[in-house]
Amino acid sequence: MQDEVDEIVAAWGRERADLDVAPLHVLSRVSRLAAVLDQRRADAFVEHGLQAHEFDVLSVLRRTGEPFEQTAGELAGLTHVTSGTMTSRLDRLETRGFVTRHADPADGRLVRVRLTASGRERVDAAFAALLDSERELLATLDPSQRDDLAAGLRVLLLAAGAADPLVAREL
Repeated sequence: MQDEVDEIVAAWGRERADLDVAPLHVLSRVSRLAAVLDQRRADAFVEHGLQAHEFDVLSVLRRTGEPFEQTAGELAGLTHVTSGTMTSRLDRLETRGFVTRHADPADGRLVRVRLTASGRERVDAAFAALLDSERELLATLDPSQRDDLAAGLRVLLLAAGAADPLVAREL
């Protein structure tokens, strides 16, 4: 079984026989798979009326557990955006009724952001749709292949993360 990457690697190997093109076998596939995953995620989020960056904020709040609350600064740090960008995202999410904001009782300079019941319902539904899509894709692998792939990708991600902390961003 061959794919487009095999053709690309063969062509580069032919044209640049002086170079070891072996990394392309793995990383070109990872790159193409990342594009597929981005599209599947976007589709799952749009299906539930969210953009990817909105899902990012809501999912951080959802994962924190009761009372589903973080400071705006913590959210900016956890989603790797500036405070100005986070303010803009929170404005939109608050307008849509997915979050509320209030002053921190211990430090009035801090803004605390809380996931609303509506926001929780929305992020939970989008997350379930995302998992269905990703489970469908992974069904093409047997359990040991999935475990091996996860282990290998973990090693690569940790190695890449040492050089670039934004690489480790997660849902």
